Amino acid sequence: MAELIRIYEENPNPKEVAKVVEVLRKGGLIIYPTDTVYGLGCDITNSRALEKIARIKGIKLAKANWSFICADLSNLSDYVRQIDTGTFKILKRALPGPYTFILPGNNNLPKDFKKKKTVGIRVPNNNIAKALVEGLGNPIVSTSIRDEDEVLEYTTDPELIFEKWQNLVDMVIDGGYGDNVASTVIDLSESEPFVVREGKGSLDIF
Repeated sequence: MAELIRIYEENPNPKEVAKVVEVLRKGGLIIYPTDTVYGLGCDITNSRALEKIARIKGIKLAKANWSFICADLSNLSDYVRQIDTGTFKILKRALPGPYTFILPGNNNLPKDFKKKKTVGIRVPNNNIAKALVEGLGNPIVSTSIRDEDEVLEYTTDPELIFEKWQNLVDMVIDGGYGDNVASTVIDLSESEPFVVREGKGSLDIF
């Protein structure tokens, strides 16, 4: 049975953040707020936790295309091949913000992602997500918690999310109402930026 924990986005309480980080370190699954929809996540270096998420999503881990939530762009060189100045300028302009960027992965990717040619990178404009990554010391994986109800698509109320997910995850963070529009996904792994999915992030900045 999961725990529901309240954390305020304006000023995340370090004690509460530390509790969540402890759950992540032990291979637990969490549901947490971003600057778009609520995400389901775990430590990207924990194979058991990644397998659990894959099972919940009904996919094989090798086939999963999940994003890495980073605190800022300084983590990039850990997982991404060297990028040109033009690409870096786009990232600098858009992040933190409601975008997922697909970039060419390097050889340092955690073992479960080693075979991936590309990796999705997110730097959400959300203090809770940022504090979790900083506390953990490496990115957390992110996948959306879609609703079976096509009209809703994403549940925005943390208490309803908790009701539905309490037996599948270890902790649900109540960070206030979420959004119901996912991030804009842009592929920067080739020479020209390509919009994979138009979401919350405006395309005007490109």
